[in-house]
Amino acid sequence: MSYQVEIEPTGDVIEVQDGQTILDAALRQGVYIPHACSHGLCGTCKVEVLEGEVDYGAASPFALMDIEKDEGKCLACTATPMEDCAIEADIDEEPDARTIPVQDFMGTVVEVKDLTPRIKGIFIELDEEIDFQAGQYIQYYVPGFEEPRAFSLCNSSNNKKIIELNIALVPDGEATPWIHKNVKVGARRKIAGPYGRFFVRESANKPMIFFAGGSGLSSPKSMILEQLENGSTQQIHLFHGARNQEELYYSDMFEKLAEEYENFTYVPVLSDNDLENWNGRTGFVNDAANEIFENDFSGSKAYLCGPPPMIDACITTLMRGRLFDRDIYTEKFFSKADLNSTSVQSPLFKSI
Repeated sequence: MSYQVEIEPTGDVIEVQDGQTILDAALRQGVYIPHACSHGLCGTCKVEVLEGEVDYGAASPFALMDIEKDEGKCLACTATPMEDCAIEADIDEEPDARTIPVQDFMGTVVEVKDLTPRIKGIFIELDEEIDFQAGQYIQYYVPGFEEPRAFSLCNSSNNKKIIELNIALVPDGEATPWIHKNVKVGARRKIAGPYGRFFVRESANKPMIFFAGGSGLSSPKSMILEQLENGSTQQIHLFHGARNQEELYYSDMFEKLAEEYENFTYVPVLSDNDLENWNGRTGFVNDAANEIFENDFSGSKAYLCGPPPMIDACITTLMRGRLFDRDIYTEKFFSKADLNSTSVQSPLFKSI
């Protein structure tokens, strides 16, 4: 059984299978609906049901309040139609966006390496190439777990055959401890993608400032590599925050890139109080950026990827430095544990 869902204001009509979410059906048919966490946590994919009825699914009460349900709102990432429907989504025109239909892929793990004590690099050679924009993510199917987990693609989109995932261990998590313990070279894995709209706004022709925290380096790494490989002449700054030198990874690669490309600047920042043999910057990435840019970020585009507290601090610093929401793009991390967290609410800024 399937249902037809019409999406306004684009007029697209999609087929949604029984039990399939509206978001999944739309993305697999090449129709974009704004989304971020895909787990009912952030509210980015909130739409209005104009006609028909839906099952709301496991939407967080902080992302979709009861009063919003009464107003006919639902989350496309959790809602499944119960009959033919019409919905209205807030879809902005993005001249640099590519709408690539989501597909399923199979691949073989060809390399596993420890990047830090808590982050593993997993390299998967796909049976067929995946098309994506640098900055997007995939859903990784973990054996024994019903729901896949989202991980950003770390490699440049110029390499579509072998993908890299940086997977941070979440001590109280379910899937990441299993992955860290059990993933082996030669294992067959299923992924789905690409997802998300975290990408470089190339048509703006503006300098780029990247902020990354922990494994939030994944998307910026992909985006920066692609920009440099494709001959971008815009100034690019990367501020990467970590607790200590053990947690600072790919620093050698970025230092070499900074030597090779005049338009690329790499600024690692460590936050631990007791640091030995470290002559670099300490504290937090937003403070380091504020000092280097002398509290004036105007005329740039900023891309932020990391834990929500880091994102919030960077947004505050950027706005104080004359950069506003139209030039700030974020990719926040949310886990399944956030489903019961009162700190997760619909974001002020779009999490792409």
